[in-house]
Order: sequence, then C-alpha cells, then structure tokens
Amino acid sequence: MSDARDQRLANTFVSLADTLVADFDVLDFLGMLTERAAELLDVDAAAVILSDQRGGWRPTAGSSEQAELIEVFAAQTLQGPCLDCVDTGVAVASADLATESGRWPQFAPAAVNAGFRSACAVPMRLRDDVIGALTLLGTNPGAIDDASVALGQALADIATIGILQQRAIRHDEVLSEQLQATLHHRTVVEQAKGVLAEAGGLDMHQAYLALRGYARTHRRRLSDVAHDVATADLDPRELLTGSTDASRP
Repeated sequence: MSDARDQRLANTFVSLADTLVADFDVLDFLGMLTERAAELLDVDAAAVILSDQRGGWRPTAGSSEQAELIEVFAAQTLQGPCLDCVDTGVAVASADLATESGRWPQFAPAAVNAGFRSACAVPMRLRDDVIGALTLLGTNPGAIDDASVALGQALADIATIGILQQRAIRHDEVLSEQLQATLHHRTVVEQAKGVLAEAGGLDMHQAYLALRGYARTHRRRLSDVAHDVATADLDPRELLTGSTDASRP
C-alpha cells in the first residue's frame, strides 16, 4: 500500500476506536465503516447487517445504495453470505455469485442483477457475541484477496468493540435497547432520504450524503437531522444547498 493509503487506514482505525464522545452516533459510525472499507480495501462496496436482538437481522449501513439493497434482500430472504456469517460466526465467501444458485437461490441472482459477482462477509463479533456482519462486495468474479478480508475483519472487530464499549459506558442501557434504537433511527434516515431525493431530484445515496454532510457541518447527530427533515421541521432546501460539499467522505 502507498504511504497515503497506509495513513488513511491508520486514521480509520483511530476513528473507529474513538467512540468516547458525547455525541456518538451509531449510524454515522457504521456508515464510516462501510465507506472506508470500500475506499481502502480491494473491494467495490461494503455493507453492514446488525442483529435486532429478537432473532432477526436488519441492514444498517452501506457504502452505496446497491450495497444496502443487497443487505435488505438478504434479510428478507434469510440468504446470502452475511446471514451464513452471523449464523456460524465465521467468514463466508463466494468467488462467483453467479454460480451460487444452489446455495442461495434467491439472494445470488439478486446480487448479480445488482452488479455484484463476489462477496465475503466477516463477523462483527466479540468472543461468542455476534452482533452483525460486514460484507465486502466486488463487481467482478474472483475471490476477494486475503489481505482485504483480513483488514475487513480487523475493521469489523474494532467497530464491534466500539459499539459494545458504548454499552459499557452507558451502563443504564442494554445492547438490545441500543440496537433497537439504531434500527428505529435507520427508518427515520430512510424517510429523510426519500424527502430529500424527491425535493432535489437526487438518487438515494446522494440524498444520504447531503443529509450526513449537513449533520457534520452543523455538528448534529445524523438521526436528529433526519428526524427534523422527515417531520418537516427542517427545510430540505437548507440541506440541498450544500449537497455538493456533503458528497465528500
């Protein structure tokens, strides 16, 4: 790796480890995880699925709209590498999703139609506590290289520790409550993305970037900004004015 990429990777580990902040936002945190994974590893996209602590698994973040949709489909069909990964607690990979109709009869064709041909899901796990999975996706057939998988697992490990650390810090909450709140906030973010997409003629990922950019610029929680947009307490035009700047990671 180049010196610049090495430095960016080191900064990513520092950012993922630094959850001791008063305004910690799980959605923004996991969004950063997927974006940095797609940027720094030899993959084209990344996504996260989390346990809802009730036996179900919910898509939570993605580096692109297509990656998020794939995780939605995985959760709906209970198929795909991410679901096998959280069930077994070990990495699950496919070098060519086009050949996986036997293993994942509904998921594999959907993934290929979305433009993905290879995948590797690594567990978000601390000891026996599996809270989710990070899925690395490629647009070409061929196994995702070992170095990317190893770094992806390291990023997932750090993110998992960060989330569980928040549980320890906020001792009056249990993990299930925290994750339930995250999933609720995710629904609000999706609603806000729809409002911005319609108001500004954006695709859903551009709407997310505008939403996140506004939150960061104004030092607010992503979920709080999303709530204000979804309830019409914040004019979408305020976010759309800076949507170009907001597209930067």
